[in-house]
Amino acid sequence: MLPVEDKEDVNPICPHCGKELVKIWCRELEVTFGRRYIYFCPHCRKVLGVSHRKGFWMG
Repeated sequence: MLPVEDKEDVNPICPHCGKELVKIWCRELEVTFGRRYIYFCPHCRKVLGVSHRKGFWMG
């Protein structure tokens, strides 16, 4: 198991454009049940990830 270390003095880098990410944009996606979000780089607008679907019964 690897230890997790909190690093407030380092920002991640976009894997697509290589720029430092000081913020990440997100947008809610239209789904029938629950909510899903897509996260993307504010510089190149390429997708960094999509949230997992959660139904209304899961909070």
